[in-house]
Amino acid sequence: MTIQQTLAELVAIDSVSSRSNAELISYLEARCKTVGLITEQLPHTDQTGRTKINLVARTSTESEVELALVGHTDTVPYDPNWTNALSVTEQDGKLFGCGACDTKAFIAATLTALDSIDITKVKKPLALVFTCDEEIGCLGAKRLAAAKPFKCRYAIVGEPTSLQPMRAGKGYCLAEIVVRGREAHSAYPQLGASAIFRAARLIERIEAIAEALKSDRRDGFDPPYTTLNVGLINGGSARNVIAGECRFTLEWRTIPGQSSDLVLSKVRTAVADLRTAEPDSVCEIDAGRADDSFETCSESELVKFLEACSAQSSGTVAFGTEAPSMIALGAEAVVFGPGDIRVAHRTGEFVPVEQLNRCVSILKDAIVRFCS
Repeated sequence: MTIQQTLAELVAIDSVSSRSNAELISYLEARCKTVGLITEQLPHTDQTGRTKINLVARTSTESEVELALVGHTDTVPYDPNWTNALSVTEQDGKLFGCGACDTKAFIAATLTALDSIDITKVKKPLALVFTCDEEIGCLGAKRLAAAKPFKCRYAIVGEPTSLQPMRAGKGYCLAEIVVRGREAHSAYPQLGASAIFRAARLIERIEAIAEALKSDRRDGFDPPYTTLNVGLINGGSARNVIAGECRFTLEWRTIPGQSSDLVLSKVRTAVADLRTAEPDSVCEIDAGRADDSFETCSESELVKFLEACSAQSSGTVAFGTEAPSMIALGAEAVVFGPGDIRVAHRTGEFVPVEQLNRCVSILKDAIVRFCS
């Protein structure tokens, strides 16, 4: 089976995060068993009652794995007007389809590389890891790290990096903040307390925190500091009512070496300071996500190998990945794969055929280099 055929079969299986990934896992398990891998499904039921599964396929049952190739099975939702989202179409050397770039291309390359190798000659333990729910918080990888089904020395985490090895990445954190006030008729503001004004004062403090954090820099990142963003805000009930509540969403992306809860601690301090001026103010913070940053040493054998194979220096990513979860299993992790993240998560997502084929060759060489 060609890699284009494999990618087409993967894309044809709808695996948006809101659905169970059981069908895709069944396909992957069958492919892995065909080449002689030992498979283990790690299922659970998500909050909506759907079955979600992590799949681990190994060359042996040893507790320590030399190399893991990691790909997430879920995709973001696609526009229903993209009528051929689940069919791979080729044009100008590009393969289009939902998940074709992020990150079924890497999975297809992994399966194709494996098909070209004599498994009996793989001496050191190799694992293929297929996770669920990466797109909604790397939830599958986090469950895998908590379960600790194996220890790992090296891990290539599939993401669209245009075949540039990424040895470091920012963390990703999220908090929902609710500021409460006291409703009153807007003609008599002295009878109420505007939650929107209170939220504005807090957001002004958050902007100052963001500015101060720019002094803590890590070269190699763009931008080279922790970033903060208030991406959503909503408050009030009517134009002539003093707002009793205001909600906003705060996200921050931390550089390596900086605690994921540093920003949250500074925001809590700002809330406490503002409360001294308004003792009756109420602010609730729900920190729903805190993904760690990661950094693998530039002298890592895996980093050097991928730099040589790709003819590209290693870089960094500012988006969340499953690398921290693999590091929790003991791995030196590098994020790597065909396609460009800038064309992912949109109608017309694609992967270049040339990168897809090169990825097969590089992954095959990686298996030979680290597991023979």
